[in-house]
Amino acid sequence: MKRVIVIGCPGAGKSTFARKLRDKTGLPLYYLDMIWHLPDRTTISKEEFDKKLLDIVKTDRWILDGNYGRTMEMRLQYCDTVFLLDYPLEVCLEGARERVGKKREEMPWCEEELDEGFRQWIVDFPEEKLPGIYDLLERYKDKKEIHVFRSREDADSYLENM
Repeated sequence: MKRVIVIGCPGAGKSTFARKLRDKTGLPLYYLDMIWHLPDRTTISKEEFDKKLLDIVKTDRWILDGNYGRTMEMRLQYCDTVFLLDYPLEVCLEGARERVGKKREEMPWCEEELDEGFRQWIVDFPEEKLPGIYDLLERYKDKKEIHVFRSREDADSYLENM
């Protein structure tokens, strides 16, 4: 395990899992949200994002935290290990609600509320995004180590037993 992606529904706890994995493995951790978003709540260009991401994936060791579906297949081509946090919708919604008002190292600003558009993105994720993620993982299943966790307890147990 040297090149890892952590994916799943917003609010599932990808960043928390990625930090724990970093602490266990010593692998450098990169948050896609910190690459894409600027502190003033704007974003960099897709071209700049892609260049920064390509610079990271071409190195020998990393953990990449985040979905960013447009670049997921490219990251799958470079990674050796995938962790998919496929948790129930209520767990993800609660996770998103709990982080409102908290400073987080994976975001360049503090969310002051659970934005309705973002909440809807979470609600739609299981039907609109997850099937495509599973299709991608199916194509790479013989080439990558893929772990799918259905609960935080499963993910924590994996980390404890590493």
